[in-house]
Amino acid sequence: MRPSELPSTTERDSFLRALSERYRQPLTAYFLRRVHSRIEAEDLTQEVFLRLVRRFEVESIDNPEAFVFCTAVNLLRDRSRRGKAQRSHLSELAHQQDGLEELSPERLFDGQESLNMVLSVLDELDQKTRDAFILHRLEGMKQAEIARVLGVSVSSVEKYIIKALSRLMARSAGSK
Repeated sequence: MRPSELPSTTERDSFLRALSERYRQPLTAYFLRRVHSRIEAEDLTQEVFLRLVRRFEVESIDNPEAFVFCTAVNLLRDRSRRGKAQRSHLSELAHQQDGLEELSPERLFDGQESLNMVLSVLDELDQKTRDAFILHRLEGMKQAEIARVLGVSVSSVEKYIIKALSRLMARSAGSK
């Protein structure tokens, strides 16, 4: 699209404002029936509109209602997947901790040192590499989702994660 064909900022803002006025309450009600927390329902509603704002040609959406509610359904699916991954991880941790001895001061110190090393390496990484690594390893997002969020290819996300892991491994090997 040539710049002359792009809608003006005021047209875009006006369109987004109209969508918000029309769908904010129904979306919040939709989420509230599913998550049973007003704060979380409002956060999810806000995320739907954030995704709309990030969309390049939001005005070209043929069926805004379908788009808004499909986005809402996808957010709930993502939330469910993350919740299952977190529960699984917590269950695994609880199972592993059954066989652990009590934390000694030495183990606490070693853990703190390891955490400091990881934070130091993450601080040294460029923003996209750090974001890709954190979204993948801590948030449990798939590489395709990360690519969409960061606006890069899946291949780039893979490279970012490999870069972060190799830096962490190199630093870890150097500290032993």
